[in-house]
Amino acid sequence: MALIYLLSVAVSIALTAAESTVFFREQFEDGDNWRSRWMESKHKSDYGKFVLSAGKFYGDAEKDKGLQTSEDAHFYALSARFPDFTNKDQTLVIQFSVKHEQNIDCGGGYIKLFPSELKQEDMHGDSTYNIMFGPDICGPGTKKVHVIFNYKGKNHLISKDIRCKVDDEYTHLYTLIVNPDNTYEVKIDNKKVESGSLEEDWDFLPPKKIKDPEAKKPDDWDEREKVDDPDDNKPEDWDKPENIPDPDAKKPDDWDEEMDGEWEPPMVTNPEYKGEWKPQQIDNPAYKGKWVHPEIENPEYTADNQIYKYQSIGVIGLDLWQDAEKKMKESQEEEDRKKNEEEEKSRKEEAKEEEKEEEEEEEEEEGEEEEEEQEQEEEDTDSKLKDEL
Repeated sequence: MALIYLLSVAVSIALTAAESTVFFREQFEDGDNWRSRWMESKHKSDYGKFVLSAGKFYGDAEKDKGLQTSEDAHFYALSARFPDFTNKDQTLVIQFSVKHEQNIDCGGGYIKLFPSELKQEDMHGDSTYNIMFGPDICGPGTKKVHVIFNYKGKNHLISKDIRCKVDDEYTHLYTLIVNPDNTYEVKIDNKKVESGSLEEDWDFLPPKKIKDPEAKKPDDWDEREKVDDPDDNKPEDWDKPENIPDPDAKKPDDWDEEMDGEWEPPMVTNPEYKGEWKPQQIDNPAYKGKWVHPEIENPEYTADNQIYKYQSIGVIGLDLWQDAEKKMKESQEEEDRKKNEEEEKSRKEEAKEEEKEEEEEEEEEEGEEEEEEQEQEEEDTDSKLKDEL
């Protein structure tokens, strides 16, 4: 059963405010000819198969066709090549549509942009990519839009949480815009849901400033806002016991001190008890505020005004997995079922063995009792004969 649809994928760069060049557009308008443009990876032999479909519901049976994952609990690996380009000094726009037709627990709906050096026939989850973008769902904890950039050989996740559209089963348009001034914007259904600075919202670069390793808080630095009033003294009549003998209690008339011991009245809470005395608090005249560790310029920091740039972009890939968690859960449940059956079988066998041992013990005890009775009868017979003689 299908879980996800990928429709109308486009990758382009804006040359000017009014002009753009589209390097890749896929709207699946020519039937099965899409198979000549898209290549299935052979890295694994059990990848799921994509099919062309408009789904269970649609606006137009032909125009709304897209790639559909056809099998649950499978990995998928498919890619298409386009003319290699660089987004240097240009705005990069990535846009595609996703439709989740099931209320899925786990499934990816993202795309990856790869450098043109990618070997498509061997594409897999660890293949080096430039950008990963799109929705990902895995249980209640992960329902986010991934925005991951590869920078100097390492993948960096966005620090912000962008919620994906999971509240319905309709088609949603996801757009990522990467600008040459190191800013970005994420849109869902053409509405901005997040934006900001690449440097600030990812950990591409070390921090500009770090705590001065040579600095430390002075020993006499006083951070206490309030202190005990040195002129406040405990009143002389302050100390009273917490509990006292009940003044209204009387010794019972039938109390016998020889038998019952010396009578003592029960204890009750002392109404004059004031608790532990503490001096009043006053402003600390030596208070210097909270000590702030001074910072210095980080010697490891180097500005990079081209974080956004990729020298080679030439392949778009669908490296997805669908309901792998469900498959694992079902496998675990099957293992637990077998384990429980084996344990139950073992318990029954142990119970039978114990029952058998108990029966044998009972038979042995009955045999011993019969022997004792027989011996006793023989003794009684011998005794009777002696008496008769």
